[in-house]
Amino acid sequence: MSKLISKWNYPTTVRFGAGRIKELPDVLEAAGIKRPLFVTDPGLAKLPVVASTLKILDDAKVPYGVFSEVKPNPVDSNLTAGIAVFKQGKHDGVIAFGGGSALDLGKLIAFQAGQVRPVWDFEDVGDWWTRANSDAIAPIVAVPTTAGTGSEVGRAGVITNEATHTKKVIFHPKLLPAIVIADPELSVGMPGFITAGTGMDALAHCLEAYCAPGYHPMADGIAVEGVRLVFENLPKAFANGKDLVARAHMMSAAAMGAAAFQKGLGAIHSLSHPIGALYDTHHGMTNAVFMPYVLAFNRDAIEVRIARLAAYCGIKGGFDGFAKAIIKLRKELKVPHALPGLIKGLDMDKRRKGLIADMAVVDPTAGGNPVKLTRKAALTLLDNAIAGTV
Repeated sequence: MSKLISKWNYPTTVRFGAGRIKELPDVLEAAGIKRPLFVTDPGLAKLPVVASTLKILDDAKVPYGVFSEVKPNPVDSNLTAGIAVFKQGKHDGVIAFGGGSALDLGKLIAFQAGQVRPVWDFEDVGDWWTRANSDAIAPIVAVPTTAGTGSEVGRAGVITNEATHTKKVIFHPKLLPAIVIADPELSVGMPGFITAGTGMDALAHCLEAYCAPGYHPMADGIAVEGVRLVFENLPKAFANGKDLVARAHMMSAAAMGAAAFQKGLGAIHSLSHPIGALYDTHHGMTNAVFMPYVLAFNRDAIEVRIARLAAYCGIKGGFDGFAKAIIKLRKELKVPHALPGLIKGLDMDKRRKGLIADMAVVDPTAGGNPVKLTRKAALTLLDNAIAGTV
């Protein structure tokens, strides 16, 4: 691990390497935060990794508050509660600590606490972000403990509208954390299911960004290397959670996926979002289930690109070889092949399928799919994912 120590300023300042969580007080000072709100999820809040991190703050005599009312798919009532704690404690910044859910909600608390308009007014649509009062956005320090969403280097947060059961992407340039501590030691305790799901989320980000139409060679290059890192390291991290080298490379891949998907995402995500909102499934694992079906659907538009990607990753057989490698990886990680394996007792009637298809085609990520995602196509992909027919 001695060589896997670095400091990056792209896309933001990242202090990368094992043991760097000890630098948290210094990071807070650099970010201009004197009284942080520590945002995490209820599961992590009970674990030693949080206790040891809070002890670092205690030893440095940093006053802080803790908020952990975060659902696996954060909802607007979580945000409202978090903002109340932020204001009551007179906090001036946020430490977003955990997986994608805690990172997203922590960022949104820092963003929304000083706004007067509802959070939905800042959805990632056109230039809606310009409606926000930029000066009222509190600084954010992000500390990922999983390797999936890459939210620590993202300029957006995902939150579910409880009234409509729809996931919304909230965007603003200042949602990008000021400083990130990427310490692979914090991810050592991740269960296998979470390692697999978050890792496949990172793969989905890299893969869909690479396949999205448009010209962005920097995003393409980052995405390609991210895919390679996942294929080489996710099975190792899944098999041995204490493999710090594999954990470190997966943290890199997660950040790379988030940096790359500013180019766009696609139907994997636009189908996964409504499933997550309606059934409260793990986002990364839902992406993993949909991945081969969407890959096959997009074949005509991406076959040449995927052949190049496969060659770079050392996968023989062009598009078909890459598709088989995805299936093989899913099996290694015990990813369900079809939706009924992910959602127990799944009984989806025609009306519910129609609702999911309607939600998918208007999801902001649908526009990045290399083949137009029509309602009919969304229904077909959903049926394939239910039946397990690639």
